Amino acid sequence: MFGIKNIIFIVVFLAATGFFIYSIRRLISFMLLGTKEDRFDDPVRRIKNVLIIAFGQTKLLRDKVAGTLHFLIFWGFILFITAVIEAVIQGFYSPFTWEILGPFYAVVTIVQDIFGILVISSIIYSLYRRFIVKVPRLKSERHGQLAAAFILTMIMLVVISMFGQNMAHIAKNGFVFAEYEIRPVSAFLSARLFDPFSQLSYDIYEICWWVHIIVVLGFVNFLPYSKHLHVLSSIPNVYFSKFDEKKGALKPINLEDETLESYGADDIEKLSWKQLLDGYSCTECGRCTAVCPAANTGKSLSPRKIIVDIRRRTEDKGPLVIGGVKESVIYERTLVHDYISDLELWQCTTCMACVQECPVMIEHVDSIVDMRRHLVLTESNFPAELNNVFKSLETNGSPWAFNPADRAEWADGMNIKTMAEDPNGEVLFWVGCAGSFDNRYKKVTKAFAGLMQKGNIDFRILGTEEKCNGDTARRLGNEYLAQTMMQENIEVLNGYGVKKIVTACPHCYNSLKNEFPQFGGNFEVQHHSELIHELIDSGKIEMNEAEEPLSVTYHDSCYIGRYNDIYEEPREVIDAIPAVELTEMERNRSKGFCCGAGGGRMFLEDVEGGRINEERTREALETGASTIGTACPFCMTMMTDGVKAYDKTDTVQVKDIAELVLENSK
Repeated sequence: MFGIKNIIFIVVFLAATGFFIYSIRRLISFMLLGTKEDRFDDPVRRIKNVLIIAFGQTKLLRDKVAGTLHFLIFWGFILFITAVIEAVIQGFYSPFTWEILGPFYAVVTIVQDIFGILVISSIIYSLYRRFIVKVPRLKSERHGQLAAAFILTMIMLVVISMFGQNMAHIAKNGFVFAEYEIRPVSAFLSARLFDPFSQLSYDIYEICWWVHIIVVLGFVNFLPYSKHLHVLSSIPNVYFSKFDEKKGALKPINLEDETLESYGADDIEKLSWKQLLDGYSCTECGRCTAVCPAANTGKSLSPRKIIVDIRRRTEDKGPLVIGGVKESVIYERTLVHDYISDLELWQCTTCMACVQECPVMIEHVDSIVDMRRHLVLTESNFPAELNNVFKSLETNGSPWAFNPADRAEWADGMNIKTMAEDPNGEVLFWVGCAGSFDNRYKKVTKAFAGLMQKGNIDFRILGTEEKCNGDTARRLGNEYLAQTMMQENIEVLNGYGVKKIVTACPHCYNSLKNEFPQFGGNFEVQHHSELIHELIDSGKIEMNEAEEPLSVTYHDSCYIGRYNDIYEEPREVIDAIPAVELTEMERNRSKGFCCGAGGGRMFLEDVEGGRINEERTREALETGASTIGTACPFCMTMMTDGVKAYDKTDTVQVKDIAELVLENSK
């Protein structure tokens, strides 16, 4: 019952367990170097996220081929825990088997057999895709490729050794099965490889048992030192991720904290523990970089590299900080500048495509903006073009040098009241800077106001009391300026007792809805596509019968799409127009491609690679549509510039959905 095998196992098991505990404590000590952040609220919702995203693999399954492969490997590995636990218990007590489970033993045995074959097949195909097909997003440094091959091989050995044990066990029992044992694959192979009661079956069983144990213990202890640590860290990372309604909001800096000596993050101690956990959770699968508009147009930015650099810096500096070693070249370096270049940080459009695609819920944008905050607020180090933007925001209340007294000029002759004239309206129309000053987008503002008047919506505007919502400054890292603008606007809105706001600008929408509450501004906020949809659906706005068919393709704005999950309302508005036929671009909805203007990129020149807006315009033109529909002022500007770049202004027009509805309404 208990012999030399058990003694050797106990020694090996205790040594492996001790080293694993040491490794995990080491990692936790590194993550605790980050700043505090409360991610412990609402455990029920967090567990739900884990069940859907981590165990349901919903993010991974957005890519049908790779997602299915990973789903099978993941669930196979989860289900093989029964075999691992059985082997471990046998190390202490050799006769143990799961036969004690009774009828449930049938489920355990057949699942091991079926998923064993599925996992082996998935691993072989995964190796084929990585090393033969060479899928672009899976390319990484040589050590990364070797690590991937090593991990996949170890998983394969776990499964093969499990099959070896099962086959040998069947043979050494003379092909007599336990009462509820069902092993079709193992039985089939055993009958062809072993004789009943043969010594070979006993020897193979012992060899496979030891291989199984050693590989599992080696695998577990290798994880904390490899990129495959995500096997352990991904589930906690999903648990601590942002909820959907918070995903579009950046965390504020407490600017009144007099103990702060710097703002933003230039090194790991300034990032939060969750951001360091992001680094350790990265699978280096490349899904983020594969969809990044900057990376897609030949720029330096790679979201994967940003997160991997955070992990690399944590591994380099963590031991020095904990050991109190400050006189070191490595210690004196910083994450920003030495690991991550300024150029990479400024190329981000904050489109959230990387976050959308990440299977383990890494929050790339938050880390990038935190590092921008350091550059702007602590170092005063930012692209020269932003000097005028910041100055104009401070003096004019908009990113452009327009006279703030002209903010409501667009409304001349439309009989639209301001809140100062009559604060008793049903809804406040937040016009935004582009809607107030940009000549092209003022037409959209008038169109939407006209639709609200047709639908008998009792609305007001702030007029000259409205200022920029702060989105541009905040995404560019100027948190001080952003908070100043938000608080000034909130004071005005609360002063009038505003409850409901509608806006045609997705950037205003996201800021008003998701970030103003951080500073006491709690309002019901709608995007104009939602309100127009309601007006059409309720019959308050009726459409004319179709005359000449109009082909339209719709471009998703990142800030109402990926940030706020508004995908269908704009499309339903377009579909409600009898004259219009909607043709989708290849990349649409949550997989849509950014226009290139978000994150303050509207005000920055491209100094590297191609133009993001031209790449998106190319996709729109390939649909053959005569009109590109938009629902955002920035998108309209970028798509219009793209059409000009392709010299298609005579045949393709760019219109907001409000304009399309007004032109085709009764």
